Amino acid sequence: MRVLFAVFPATAHTLPVIPLAWALQNAGHEVRIATHPDTAGAVTQAGLAAVPVGGSEDLRELADFSRNPALLGHIGGNLSVASPDCPDWGPKWFRMTRVFAGLRPLLEELTGVAVRWRPDLVLWDPFCLPGAVAARLSGAAHARVLWGRDNIAWLRQRSRRYLAQAQGGTWPDPLEEVMQQLLEPYGLPYEEELLLGQWTIDPMPPGVRLPAPDVRYESMRWASYSGGGPVPDWLHTKPVRPRVCLSWGTGEPGAQPQQGGGAPLSEVLASLTELDVELVSTGSGLPAPAVDVPGRVRLLDRLPLSQLLPGCSAIVHQGGSAAFSAAAAHGVPQLVVPTSFWDEEGTAGYLEHRNAGRVLDPARWDATTLRDTLSALLADRRVHEQARALRDELAMLPGPSALVPVLERLTGLHQRI
Repeated sequence: MRVLFAVFPATAHTLPVIPLAWALQNAGHEVRIATHPDTAGAVTQAGLAAVPVGGSEDLRELADFSRNPALLGHIGGNLSVASPDCPDWGPKWFRMTRVFAGLRPLLEELTGVAVRWRPDLVLWDPFCLPGAVAARLSGAAHARVLWGRDNIAWLRQRSRRYLAQAQGGTWPDPLEEVMQQLLEPYGLPYEEELLLGQWTIDPMPPGVRLPAPDVRYESMRWASYSGGGPVPDWLHTKPVRPRVCLSWGTGEPGAQPQQGGGAPLSEVLASLTELDVELVSTGSGLPAPAVDVPGRVRLLDRLPLSQLLPGCSAIVHQGGSAAFSAAAAHGVPQLVVPTSFWDEEGTAGYLEHRNAGRVLDPARWDATTLRDTLSALLADRRVHEQARALRDELAMLPGPSALVPVLERLTGLHQRI
């Protein structure tokens, strides 16, 4: 069958679909990944077929986010659903719909590709609603591919519940205007599957999920992929001291991961090297001369976590899905200082609940607290045991290759021929 991926214009959204695309292609299916020209290189470097779409200036602001994630305000700011009550769900749902609207310039190109190529299955990023419209117009089956917690489904469910209870329509549905703009030119009526897919592929641990009873989820084990690269010589040798990965996230300024607390990267590095560890700092976004690098520190712009984590005794990061999932898959204890953007607080809470890591308050931590917490984590045998137990549980979930027959069957059920 022909499978078209439709991806939000950011590298962080493109990389997670690569393992599933490989699995489908290895099973004999024809695969293409439609993504922004700025991120198409990540697809072709993985040996897959890229379809550059959405190169207009209208999408420039969203594409710039791929290179500088510090520009959170450009896509709506905090969209986190930290807990199942989320008292500020209303403003977040409104901001979420504005992100959907921002992808409208992609619609004509993406639907054109789908109508001409006639895919059997369209797998689309949860932000990329034009992917669902393209599937409907081409007759393809379609599903969302998550890269983190399903905040969209939860917020939609909460919004519908409020609208059903509202007296006299006092609060208009912000999704209605967005969907009208997307569907009216094609004469299509709105259906919930155009927002939530006919089904949803979820690579997150089941315990991380938010309640969304109306969504059909297909679990898939997270397959870590962050690009390739040569393996450094020092990774071939077992470390003399415990190796700790410090990951502040690709492209971020590195000085202070979140507002309200923290410390400059130079202070963090100096404090952590007071411990008897080998520290590897990745994704700082800073060239080596920008900070004073203490001894026993490797300051790297990037190194695939799949190469680094197998030899690590701990990872310190900000709670992003990629770092959380990669560390969980390798059984590495995690120390998280969560940001408040998407699902960082939720994954941090799950780690604490599982006793597979430690979490610091993002508004109150400092370099000393970070050092002392890391020291306690490294010495806590129970945390290491629970991190390995989580790894073993996740290994039981179907990997991308095992999911291929499921996708073949569901495509047959949902495809409009």
